[in-house]
Amino acid sequence: MTKFRGIKTLQKFAFVHASIHNHFNLDRHRTRREVFKQNRSAALAEWRQLAA
Repeated sequence: MTKFRGIKTLQKFAFVHASIHNHFNLDRHRTRREVFKQNRSAALAEWRQLAA
């Protein structure tokens, strides 16, 4: 927290980080490997489309 200049900067970072983390957090321990890989590929493709 000391690297952020103000609380607003920290809140903005936390908001963006949470959005990205939630997008890629696919609960690996609850799904089979094949399904996990398909979901991960779909999430990555969607992220690349949004970032472009």
